[in-house]
Amino acid sequence: TVATNMAGRGTDIMLGGNAEYLARADLDKAGYSEEVIVDATGYADTDNQEILDARKLFAEKLAQHKAEIASEADRVREAGGLFIIGTERHESRRIDNQLRGRAGRQGDPGETKFYISLEDDLMRLFGGDRITNMMERFDLDEDTPIENKMLTKAIENAQTTVESRNFQSRKSVLEYDDVMNKQRELIYSQRRQVLDGMDIKDTVLNMMHTSIGNHVSLAFGEKPHLDAAGYREMLRGLEGMYFAQGAVSIPEGEVPGKSQEDFDAAFIAAAESFYENKEAEITSPIMRELERVVMLRVVDEYWMDHIDAMDDLKQGIRLQSYGNNNPVDVYKRESLEMFEEMIAAIQDETVRRLYSVRLRKDEEVKRERVAKGMVENVGGDGTKPKKQPLKVVKIGRNDPCPCGSGLKWKKCTCPEYHQN
Repeated sequence: TVATNMAGRGTDIMLGGNAEYLARADLDKAGYSEEVIVDATGYADTDNQEILDARKLFAEKLAQHKAEIASEADRVREAGGLFIIGTERHESRRIDNQLRGRAGRQGDPGETKFYISLEDDLMRLFGGDRITNMMERFDLDEDTPIENKMLTKAIENAQTTVESRNFQSRKSVLEYDDVMNKQRELIYSQRRQVLDGMDIKDTVLNMMHTSIGNHVSLAFGEKPHLDAAGYREMLRGLEGMYFAQGAVSIPEGEVPGKSQEDFDAAFIAAAESFYENKEAEITSPIMRELERVVMLRVVDEYWMDHIDAMDDLKQGIRLQSYGNNNPVDVYKRESLEMFEEMIAAIQDETVRRLYSVRLRKDEEVKRERVAKGMVENVGGDGTKPKKQPLKVVKIGRNDPCPCGSGLKWKKCTCPEYHQN
């Protein structure tokens, strides 16, 4: 048997042959279907005469092949058992040991031999120069095999180096994944609460307070007070969104005497009143479901964008090592900033959509998946979703025919499943 690579998990190489496999092959030659063979080689109680006949034939053939194989297995053991030839040494000693293990299965004798070239990647990258220099010093021909404990030790050292490098690589990947996993756990836990029907009215109002506070704070900047022009500019960004025009009216002469907290209180009171009126218009149950639908929609949209942004960040973060920075530390810091920006954007967008949404009469509020490709901005854009392709189940040549005849597909002649 020639194999490019064989770890052999779950399969014992039996000297002389596998009697059970040969007996199953005899049942197949006798014309029994795969289902009958499975039942015949099992131990379930049955009164099916066909299965009972197959079991009897299987037992006879199994005893016959065991007798034939016993003598052949003894001949193989006398010759030395199974001999494994490895055409290379792997990067991991674990794989080499698995290949060595093929030779000693079932307590049988065996032997393994590995061949390696100085041009193999393992030797070329890790320690091949010393062996090459030794060959030149002793004037050895390229075709001369070298068998020496020093060479074996050098190969094991090279494998240890590769395993250590791979371990560090996996450890680094895990550190990056841990950052993303913590963010994922936080988002999904809050998302699960919304899906389970949690009342998020207080959360929405807190978001509204934060959004208005940020808007007012941005308008003030470093100034302790606003002038009339700054007040009008600040009011323009809030009127029509959080409350109706004219709901907040402060005489321009009083503006310089107002503090940031005064404007926050006035705008928040008007926004809360506007929100309560909207809830009274469409009823509280619909408003609660609308809050959940909008929240889920916005979170899903921004979370998918955040995942793509995190992938882009991870691709180039290793270049930070050229600036004597630890890439993992920089990744954690920048990912935290991106996550906080995403949370702030989710809050602003959720509040904006809830304050601007308009429901048609008798319209039902539904939860839809963002990943369907449907663009929804309050009422949607009216486009139709693409039809999903139909899945076609492919029938293998040796699989039972779905028509129920009990024959393999290649032997069945039913017209339903054999049309070109």
